[in-house]
Amino acid sequence: MNSSAVHRLRLVSGPEGVSFVLLLICSVLKRTTSFDAVPVMGMVHGILFILYVVFWIQAWQVRKWDAKRGVLLFVLAVVPTGGFIAERMLGKEERGEPAPATA
Repeated sequence: MNSSAVHRLRLVSGPEGVSFVLLLICSVLKRTTSFDAVPVMGMVHGILFILYVVFWIQAWQVRKWDAKRGVLLFVLAVVPTGGFIAERMLGKEERGEPAPATA
């Protein structure tokens, strides 16, 4: 089932993941060199993270996910490279592929 709320969440999860990794790289460069892009990347990442949370809430309400899936998708937003995993999970959901069985 293609839900526009899930589609929006999927579309923002990849860029959110990229911005998180770039922010971490900029933080290291700020401490080790004179290069300081943290204010810019911090703003970009902050906007993408807020969009992710808004779309996450909407998708959770529309799809009526159980708590385990909803919390997992939020945790993936605060883990470096988690946005890429969330994007793959949401892509499978959009295509109607069954979720992997959990123990």
